[in-house]
Amino acid sequence: MITHSDAAAAAARVAGHIRRTPLLAVDPAPLAPAARLWLKLEQTQHTGSFKARGAFNHILAAREAGRLPDTGIVAASGGNAGLAFAYAAARSGVPAEVFVPETAPAVKVARLRTLGATVTQVGTRYAEAQDAATKRAADTGALFCHPYDLPEVCAGQGTLGLEILEQTGGEIDTVLLAVGGGGLMAGVAAALDGRARVVGIEPERIPTLERALHAGRPVDVGVSGVAADSLGATRLGGIAFDVASRTGVHPVLVTEEAITDARRFVWDEYRLVVENGTATAIAALRTGAYRPSPDERVVVVLCGANTDPSDL
Repeated sequence: MITHSDAAAAAARVAGHIRRTPLLAVDPAPLAPAARLWLKLEQTQHTGSFKARGAFNHILAAREAGRLPDTGIVAASGGNAGLAFAYAAARSGVPAEVFVPETAPAVKVARLRTLGATVTQVGTRYAEAQDAATKRAADTGALFCHPYDLPEVCAGQGTLGLEILEQTGGEIDTVLLAVGGGGLMAGVAAALDGRARVVGIEPERIPTLERALHAGRPVDVGVSGVAADSLGATRLGGIAFDVASRTGVHPVLVTEEAITDARRFVWDEYRLVVENGTATAIAALRTGAYRPSPDERVVVVLCGANTDPSDL
């Protein structure tokens, strides 16, 4: 379980290592006319996604505790988490090995190598890459870096929620964000507990949060669709489930068509390039899957931009 205090501790630890990303007030008319609306531009974070927050917190916490070996780190990722861990490892002076599915976007694999990581592609699903990474960490003694189900990783993602509180002066009702394995949702919901509510937006084809809440525990789901490269966890993390259950995170599902339409909308309306996974959060407003109440103060997290913009 993680709490607001864990996010606060993470914020102190990662200060100077991550960017304080902008909060952009936008005209709500195209999305939610009755609301007040902001976009949290987390796609401008180091390596192009929120993942740098949790990666730095995990690695720096391990170093503080004397648990960061010379063999470095091993991570499994569909792309964004691997980029973040590779970046944080390089800045911390230790090697990184990242296991990714063979289906990972070429742009992310190339960037991993640019950051100095050793890249190994295994299988077609994230779960296969994770199994291989877990074994490699056990064999080498390297620090294993799970992308979304470690306390320090989730607490690090929670620093985003604290920034939103600071940037809005605490005058916020709701945060909309995309959910895959749930690390971002867990961190932000813990950081905002009792201060604002969190709505988790998911593709219909990868409903990890919705299915877990319905079943009363994390369960496996199928993984497919346009957002699978960044939201393609086969099940919600245990930490995310605990936080979502405790804080009342509400799940909302959106279609494939709504996601791709929302990604184009973000470019056309704001000239911002985001991933399909990121556009999932915007899709909930575009389609009315989530309808803010009159004068509701809503922040939408744009969580990643590691994508090929040529098809916009």
